[in-house]
Amino acid sequence: MRRFLLLYATQQGQAKAIAEEICEKAVAHGFCADLHCISESDKYDLKTETAPLVVVVSTTGTGDPPDTARKFVKEIQDKTLPVDFFAHLRYGLLGLGDSEYTYFCNGGKVIDRRLQELGARRFYATGHADDCVGLELVVEPWIDGLWAALAKQFRSSRRKEEMSGARTTAPPAARRTDPVNPELIHIEAQVELLRLDDSGRKDSEVAEQNAVNRRQSSALIADLESSLTRSVPPLSQASLNIPALPPEYLQVHLQESLGQEESRASVTSMDPVFQVPISKAIQLTTNDAIKTTLLVELDISKTDFTYQPGDAFNVICPNSDSEVQSLLQRLQLTDQREHRVLLKVKADTKKKGAALPQHIPEKCSLQFILTWCLDIRAIPKKAFLRALAECTRDGAEQRRLRELCSRQGAADYSRFLRDAGLGLLDLLLAFPSCQPPLGLLLEHLPKLQPRPYSCASSSLSYPGKLRFVFNVVEFLFGTTSLGLRRGVCTGWLAALAEPVLQPHARASQADGGKTLAPEISISPRTTNSFHLPSDPSVPIIMVGPGTGVAPFVGFLQHREKLQEQHPDGHFGATWLFFGCRHQDRDYLFREELRHFRKHGVLTHLKVSFSRDAPVGREAPVKYVQDNLRLHSEQVARLLLRERGCVYVCGDAKNMAKDVHDTLAEIISKEVGVDKLEAMKTLATLKEEKRYLQDIWS
Repeated sequence: MRRFLLLYATQQGQAKAIAEEICEKAVAHGFCADLHCISESDKYDLKTETAPLVVVVSTTGTGDPPDTARKFVKEIQDKTLPVDFFAHLRYGLLGLGDSEYTYFCNGGKVIDRRLQELGARRFYATGHADDCVGLELVVEPWIDGLWAALAKQFRSSRRKEEMSGARTTAPPAARRTDPVNPELIHIEAQVELLRLDDSGRKDSEVAEQNAVNRRQSSALIADLESSLTRSVPPLSQASLNIPALPPEYLQVHLQESLGQEESRASVTSMDPVFQVPISKAIQLTTNDAIKTTLLVELDISKTDFTYQPGDAFNVICPNSDSEVQSLLQRLQLTDQREHRVLLKVKADTKKKGAALPQHIPEKCSLQFILTWCLDIRAIPKKAFLRALAECTRDGAEQRRLRELCSRQGAADYSRFLRDAGLGLLDLLLAFPSCQPPLGLLLEHLPKLQPRPYSCASSSLSYPGKLRFVFNVVEFLFGTTSLGLRRGVCTGWLAALAEPVLQPHARASQADGGKTLAPEISISPRTTNSFHLPSDPSVPIIMVGPGTGVAPFVGFLQHREKLQEQHPDGHFGATWLFFGCRHQDRDYLFREELRHFRKHGVLTHLKVSFSRDAPVGREAPVKYVQDNLRLHSEQVARLLLRERGCVYVCGDAKNMAKDVHDTLAEIISKEVGVDKLEAMKTLATLKEEKRYLQDIWS
């Protein structure tokens, strides 16, 4: 069987799942995938690899390769490597990203670009899948086209071997193989997908019968619209291309509990976990604000946890208890919720490289696993829907689940699952005849990921304390009957902090109460570069609307203490561009910022209010980017002439993009260059760690 090397670099499991899908499909197409995480460098050697290479790479942070790829990227970035170091390699790369972020798919692009620089050549065009609109829109056709591209590459290699009589190193010009475009071979690959129609009948008979069916049903469904559980023509009458059924691989046994205690320490984490009490919680917004913003202070004095302003940390959070109980009830497992879950890999499984999920701890109760380990709100992937369809007794429900995972049903999948934010419980309640075994859920539900938060304090100002700020997320879910849900982590934190919550107050003045402090589990995040310059004389520009101001409060607290310790020191200018909706409702840290401004710690404070009526005849300054434009000359001078740093924190979807475009516009205007040149300048600032982002979607 024709072997190719398949590597994945994953942060939250997406790239791994896609690589495993490629691995499973390879056999049916006559290939053997040698699958490894890119971090497992002892199991493969690209310097001597002769087989085609396929790489699936996700992106994390603001455009970084995932943690599992950091060592690999560092090694290939070695400037001493010769330009033909990988001249023998032929590869195809699939990058995963989110276009809401400025540096879309940058994790894959970094590796792709460097492989090219070191002489490797693509045998298949690079794919960039966008999680903002649905990874599957690119992933599925990219995988479908991979097999023909691999076959062409193997034929090309074989011809070269036959022509030379043996394997020799060809000159660069002869080695270059044009990449195969996925669109060109899409039709060829489609025939290998499962067809759900009667292929034994003649085309004319099928066409005639379809016409009759359409006429008979058109009157009945003319006034109906499609929904999660119901489709309309043409989808309801279409032959479907659906994914292959994923092989089962887990054997599950529920063992009656002997009363062992469970702790959150059972939750798997690569980083050290600290159990810390909440010492204070303050509501920063008024009760009539559109969003509720809380500041939470943690007591880390009895731990080894350390941080500096600009760092982020993880909060390990559980699923909603009511949702877990509802899921147990729907699965008819309520009476067994305290039973221990014992897992084994099925001896006869057809899944290649099957292994126990690392995020499910051994011998923990079913309730603990559903609460702390599995993301029960995750939008079910199409392979999961395919498997659920096989567990559905009602024919109409089974057909609909197959439609939702089919290529023809892609629009419905996006509309009724992805865009509606529906999870497993929602799906099972909508399809009552679906009765999946527990093992299927454990195979397909992803790990419940910890949530990252920016530190909003300095240990110099608050020794032994760690502060962070968050909006209590509330969102509508569903498509027809809309419901309101709170975010998994922010909803839990808000409920947990309620006994010690203090009303709208100045954060620095509020005192902690004597109520018994609830505890949470936190872990440090991999060090980043979102820190103050090591040289305090370097000027800084901070852009942080809403809760994006959090790390900058830590910056300013830190800078204030440094200035107190070094009264004769030279400190650069500090500009803060802050924005919120209403001056009297959600102006976060107003008194603290005014204090910093009054004492010269903050040299310029520019605030915009997007929903307040403008004062006087002046044009309203609604957003942070409007204020940046108003001070374009000073911004350009600080960044380019005085070699300052600009920090951006907050929403990636709109704000970060708008600020990026505004900075490019400012550079273009003030320096007198075109937009492309301005973008190159921003890219240089990013490489020099002078343009830093801490953004989220």
